[in-house]
Amino acid sequence: MADERKRARLIKMIIMDVDGTLTDGTLVVLPDGEEIKSYNVKDGLGILLAHLAGIKTGIITGKTSRALESRAAKLHVDELHQGILDEKRALEGILEKYGLQSEEVAYIGDDLGDLEVIRSVGLAAAVADAHPLVKQISHFVCRQEGGKGAVREFIEFILESQQKWGMIQEKVKDLFTSG
Repeated sequence: MADERKRARLIKMIIMDVDGTLTDGTLVVLPDGEEIKSYNVKDGLGILLAHLAGIKTGIITGKTSRALESRAAKLHVDELHQGILDEKRALEGILEKYGLQSEEVAYIGDDLGDLEVIRSVGLAAAVADAHPLVKQISHFVCRQEGGKGAVREFIEFILESQQKWGMIQEKVKDLFTSG
């Protein structure tokens, strides 16, 4: 765990997969072809906590969804890349845009499509129900499954490793006690 904590201390941006990571992978298709996914509010709060700590966030996903656009905007996600077939190229563009080194980026995913990005970042995480190969090459494996708080767990691990958890707790307390 010492190596993971050392890696976590360098993180300036957290990038997430969607299906199977921010969601449990369930996809409801309505008769008109519209797709419905559900997102866990714990993960959403985790993303907001990362922002309070000054950590940028991003999403890279192969699918395209208006609902995801809305969710990402509500959570103030810095980078949203949808309909992406070459996720590693999207990652490289993000690194260039923000002047980041790969060691300063964390990624959390769940399946084979995430492997190239997982191999390209400083801190990689797998949700508890990820594909075995994803778990095998990740630095951190969550106890929580995708769509059930895994993203929040990973973000809290990073915040604790950066010794920002106490500061975040104070900021959250101030948000709820002021006004």
